[in-house]
Amino acid sequence: MVTDALVSGDAEIARLRSTLADAASRSSHQIVDLARALVAVPSAYPPGNTHAVADRIEAMFEGSGVEVERFGTLPHVMNLVVRVRGSSPGRRLVFNGHLDTFPLVNAHQWSADPNGQERDGKLYGLGVSDMKGGVAAIVFALRQLAAVRDSFAGEVVATFAGDEESMGTEGTGYLLNHVPHAAGDAMISADTGSPNVLRFGEKGMIWLRLDASGKSAHAAHVHKGDSAIEKILDAIHELKSVRDYPVNAPVEVLAAIARSSETSELVSGAGESDVLRQVTITFGTVSGGRLSNLIADHATATADIRLPVGVSVAEIENRIKEIVARHPGVSLEITRRYEPSWTAPDHEIIQTLSRHCAAKLGTQPVVNMRVGASDARLYRQHGVPTVVCGLTSYNMGSSDEHVYVDELRALGEIFVLTAFDYLSAPAGL
Repeated sequence: MVTDALVSGDAEIARLRSTLADAASRSSHQIVDLARALVAVPSAYPPGNTHAVADRIEAMFEGSGVEVERFGTLPHVMNLVVRVRGSSPGRRLVFNGHLDTFPLVNAHQWSADPNGQERDGKLYGLGVSDMKGGVAAIVFALRQLAAVRDSFAGEVVATFAGDEESMGTEGTGYLLNHVPHAAGDAMISADTGSPNVLRFGEKGMIWLRLDASGKSAHAAHVHKGDSAIEKILDAIHELKSVRDYPVNAPVEVLAAIARSSETSELVSGAGESDVLRQVTITFGTVSGGRLSNLIADHATATADIRLPVGVSVAEIENRIKEIVARHPGVSLEITRRYEPSWTAPDHEIIQTLSRHCAAKLGTQPVVNMRVGASDARLYRQHGVPTVVCGLTSYNMGSSDEHVYVDELRALGEIFVLTAFDYLSAPAGL
């Protein structure tokens, strides 16, 4: 009898899933309209004012019966938390997206309307890939799930963060620290990427500033001066050695990078796999001096260091301090830091998402680390298993930023069915 009940229950879930899949497929054209509506509302950082786009999202849920909460954290930052509660207690799946975008650059070079234009199977617009297209897919998924909320247990939550481009302190970071239901049993981020490459982790980061002091003198009297620029250049030259720091990454992380290399590098560029396994350092700014014929008495430099899984912030900071200590007249300030983070590549939420990506797109996605930073790291730091699955970006941060309409529609359908299956499965399976 128990077996019969289980079989009957599985059959009913399969029937409900099929009905939901059909409804999502018939309605997926709505995602394009949702994305265009979001792109049409400016929210570029700076200044990053996300009140108007938050208003637009809230209006998209009118009449659906979902719960929408607003959390303003700064005069220009508005965050939303949207909840779709199922028929009974159960697990909570969170979708996360951010509302701020890169600023509009080279407006004269756009051939399409940066406020949103569909053309030749593509949707153009500022921030459509990073990440208003992904946000639209989340909105669509929650609207579809709200219509069948009596058919699943637990709840689906969307956290729409108004602050990500400036590192998320007043967006996702605030929500995780102050709103209990902003966290969950698992999280899917729709940040830019590709549904063909699911990202289970990302590198850590250290930002540093170097300041060098010297003594000014005329260039004809070099014996009377002390060049701050030369000091800082010497320190920079030695700091490049952190690229060779030994990395002790877990076997499963290295295996995932190796397995996904060919597919992932088609999306993110040749060399990505090496970058994921190594410490990198990039010197973003160097400045100093006043005139070409004066020895500089002050110079500064800033750097970005990315840490793979298998290296800690403390290890690299100690190496940096050792190096800078060997350069008199040069001081160090660490301005930002966070650890690398990762979720087990075979975690249930990744497997469930992967299955639906494969079914919808016709190709099996690979599972890999991510070179860039996202709010997914904040969820992992909070102990929530997390995966990034967003849209493939074209010209992100440049003129004619766009995504493919078919992929945009597919992403929304994938989110709908992934959420349904995750909440319908017994916990722990």
